[in-house]
Amino acid sequence: MRVLGIIPARGGSKGIPRKNLKLLHGKALLAYTTESALESKRLSRVILSTDDEEIAETGRALGVEVPFIRPSELANDTSPTFPVVMHAVRQMENDGFLFDAICLLQPTNPLRRAEDIDACVELFETSGADSVISVLPVPHQYNPKWVYWRDAAGDMVLSTGENSPVSRRQDLPPAFHREGSVYVTRRAVLDSHGDLYGGKVLGYEIEPERSVNVDTKEDWDQAEKMLTAGVGKF
Repeated sequence: MRVLGIIPARGGSKGIPRKNLKLLHGKALLAYTTESALESKRLSRVILSTDDEEIAETGRALGVEVPFIRPSELANDTSPTFPVVMHAVRQMENDGFLFDAICLLQPTNPLRRAEDIDACVELFETSGADSVISVLPVPHQYNPKWVYWRDAAGDMVLSTGENSPVSRRQDLPPAFHREGSVYVTRRAVLDSHGDLYGGKVLGYEIEPERSVNVDTKEDWDQAEKMLTAGVGKF
């Protein structure tokens, strides 16, 4: 199975300026993701999608391919991820590289390991799923069977649509949310569904103690603490 690894890293960042190049525990944030991607045994190629020449040069120095520069309209604060992925897919296919799946690896999740990537690809290949995503367990108090929406009339409605909540914590089914480190998606699903998920989605659990999504200064400080404490192999 041919899997294209895509690392999206734009130059702009409001929360943490120049975040992808900022040193985290002595290394550029971008370096953590490029290293795990290049160490993966299941990715056929790994490319960096960026609008920024300095990030492109850093990526090349780290050993990752930068076969194109992303258009600026796909690199602003409101740019969704899917069009960025599709731009990369089409660029690579126009250059003659065909593949069965893509693996999206966002630099804001620096603690993911090569083993996590390979495990997701392995699960994807053996299961026949449309996609595999890394997930974290939802604390029981936020389980959908206990969570209410407020409707237009102001009434509280269970998010599941059921009439009453599960009464005992022990009877709650396990619930999960996207963790963000790894997304593996079948190439055909990108066209047929117009998203990274498709119809059959499987989850690969990441241990909560080694998961962080760096979006704010507080997240950054948490990542520094985790790396200082020896979380991950970095």
